[in-house]
Amino acid sequence: MTKRLFALMAVVCCALTATVLFAAPKTDVYIGITSAGKQKLPTIGMPAFTADEASQTAAQTVQDVMRADLLFARYFDVTEDGPAFNPAKVKDSLNAWAKVSPKPSYVLTATLNYAEPYYTIKIYVYDMNTRTAVFAKAFKGTQTSLRRLAHIASDQIIASLLGKRGIADTKIAFANNATKHKEIYVVDYDGANLQKLTNDKSISLLPRWSKDGRIFYTTYKYRNPDIFAIDLRAGKISPIIIKKGLSLIGGVSPDGKALVFTSTGGANPSIFIYNLETQQKVQITNKTTAVDGSPSYSPDGKYITFVSNRAGNPQIYVMELATGKTRPLTKDFNWSDTPQWSPTGEWIVFSGRESAYHPMDVFLVDLTGTQIKRLTSDAGSNEDPTWSPDGRFIAFTTTRNGRRQLYMMDMDGSAPHLLADIQGDSFTPHWSM
Repeated sequence: MTKRLFALMAVVCCALTATVLFAAPKTDVYIGITSAGKQKLPTIGMPAFTADEASQTAAQTVQDVMRADLLFARYFDVTEDGPAFNPAKVKDSLNAWAKVSPKPSYVLTATLNYAEPYYTIKIYVYDMNTRTAVFAKAFKGTQTSLRRLAHIASDQIIASLLGKRGIADTKIAFANNATKHKEIYVVDYDGANLQKLTNDKSISLLPRWSKDGRIFYTTYKYRNPDIFAIDLRAGKISPIIIKKGLSLIGGVSPDGKALVFTSTGGANPSIFIYNLETQQKVQITNKTTAVDGSPSYSPDGKYITFVSNRAGNPQIYVMELATGKTRPLTKDFNWSDTPQWSPTGEWIVFSGRESAYHPMDVFLVDLTGTQIKRLTSDAGSNEDPTWSPDGRFIAFTTTRNGRRQLYMMDMDGSAPHLLADIQGDSFTPHWSM
């Protein structure tokens, strides 16, 4: 067996200690992805949201969240430097915004009203060329749902105006050891709304999202590495694969019907597929002299990428599931680990090092294996990369500040920043679909 079974064996062998866990919302905006060429981004004017007396604070919360969402997405510039908006005099208000220099392409407005226990949020986006509403929706929720409603509205505006997928209403699941045990947590993409999901008081790690919102993970809750599922809607946790030996979750198929995982079903750890409907498992690698691990699915579910030391040091491989045909994507790394396929299918992100003297860094490799791009360097040990569902961002863990923290960067490696201020050490993040 290799010295860490591709980063995971060492993780499950010990639980580091820490103190209290908390997360703070991130309000800064990080610029890295830009528009094509020097094309200027369209501007959204964002006057102060209007609200009844009981909704003033809520209106500010919703506006702050939506402003941060739209700026982070970098599809628009946002300006609040303009006249107040009067919902009773829409035409006059739009004419006043037309005099702002430079003239915005759109104006986003909202009104909030409160009738206990619900806030009603009415959001409008006006096209300044036609002076007509191109987005008009109402949202209703309690105080605790305001941030999520704002995230949903931001994503819907991006989809409506640009036809693109937004990520404001996505979350990142990860393991953290601040309780002196490794437990599974989830946090919003912007670092807010931290929630602890497990209380296994053991070693829990490798959370993997399914399209139906469940989170599968590996836990030593029963003193053996088994696979469990967290059903967030039902609020319950259930065992999925409980058997003697190793069961390390790798990924969930795009249709949500199967798991790919590493198991000790043969002479060495190999890769298996588990059908969630029939509860049958099939072994798909069987190299008696090699260790295979860290599998994940391609976006179309027809391939997996994984790590194997069958040719010496651990390298990244791709397998076609229908035929079993397998080929390497890397050949010269001293160590490679945790490959994850991009949602667009063009790249595989992984952690690796080029020699035993280098720390772990994050790399991209294309499907031919001829293009390898380094995304991190000279900043601690960088591991566990995971893609945003739109393929524009990568979350990962790093020790650049002395302990293992969650970071995010653009898919070209630019604009790395702390995702959330979380005590303890964080491991194996995975972005929701």
